[in-house]
Order: sequence, then structure tokens, then C-alpha cells
Amino acid sequence: MAPPLPGPLQDLAPLLSHYGYWAVGGVVLVEDFGVPAPGETILIAAGVYAGAGELNVVAVGVIGFLAAVVGDNIGYLIGHFGGRAFVHRWGRYVFLTPERFEAAERFFTRHGGKIVTVARFIEGLRQANGIIAGTTGMPWRRFLAFNALGAALWVGLWVTLAYVAGTHINAVYDTIQRYEAFVLAGIGVLVAALIARHLLRRRRGLRHRESRAEHL
Repeated sequence: MAPPLPGPLQDLAPLLSHYGYWAVGGVVLVEDFGVPAPGETILIAAGVYAGAGELNVVAVGVIGFLAAVVGDNIGYLIGHFGGRAFVHRWGRYVFLTPERFEAAERFFTRHGGKIVTVARFIEGLRQANGIIAGTTGMPWRRFLAFNALGAALWVGLWVTLAYVAGTHINAVYDTIQRYEAFVLAGIGVLVAALIARHLLRRRRGLRHRESRAEHL
């Protein structure tokens, strides 16, 4: 018998009970190309079901991962072929307003491809990062690599936590959200440090080449 899901997860119980893995794949897929859907929430609910023996935890993880990668790649194609004009015209129907899109795009451009990995854990950016990558012209193979890494971390984290925590997942989720800002700030500092290191190396290389040219 399926366990009673805690808190807001209760709303997903009928969907999981009737459609199981199809619900997990479908909801995660559509969320990841911009449609407002509870992708993260259904992963957590499915993890709780897996912990109770109603679903297979490996199957939930694999399906969630594949759906996340495919969904973001659909978003990439939308952004690549549709461009900003498409987003500005149709984005408001999925709550991706021009203002929200432009703010996300500035953040994305400033932090480069690594943000594709981190974007999985940021509400709003998770749904838009594939579209933004397509509109900004990020090479598809690079996007695919960062996207797959982010999907593996995101799905692995929530499914594992829900599987282990069971019906106590709400307390775990609240604790993570409480400290999420600090985690994101730490990630931001790390990314900034990596960028600064890269720029410093480039500057040193440029000085070295200039010095060699002067001696020649």
C-alpha cells in the first residue's frame, strides 16, 4: 500500500498511484522546457514511494535523469531556433515573462556554461536554462555535458534523500531551503574564483608572450 505523502506532496498521490513512472517522466520533462510543473516535487514524492516499496528507486532515478536531460534539450532547441522573439511572444503563457527571461539571461551570460549545472537547483532558472542556452548560442555539446551533470546531481540528490527520509522528507526539505541561500552564495564565490583564476592565467600568458616578443 502506498504511504501517505506528507504536506504538499499529498496532491501528487493520485498522479503517482495511477501513472507511476510515466508521471515522473512526464512532469519532469515538461517542467524542464519551461512549462510550470512540479518536477522537483514529484521526484521527492516518487522517492518516498520507492522507499515504501511502491516504486523501484533505480528506475525513478533513471527516468528522472533522462526526462530532465531531454526536457532541457527541447528547451535548447526552442531557444536556438525560436530565439528571443519566440520567448517574448509565447513565454508569458508559461510565466516566462520578458523581464524574467532577460534577468535570467544576464545571470546566465555572466556566469558562463557552469551555471547550467547549478541552474537545476534554482527555481525559475531550472525551467529556463535550456531556452537561454539556445538563445545565447552556447555550443550544444558543451550544454549537453553540463546539463547531464546537473541532471544527475539534481535527480540523485532528491530521489536519494526522499528514499532515505521517507515521510520525514518535509523536515529535510525545509532545512535545505533554509540554508539554500548560503549554499548558492558559496557556489557563486567558487565560480567567481575559478573565473578570476582563468583570467589571471590568461593575463600571465599574455605578458609572457609580450616579453618573448620584446626579446626577439
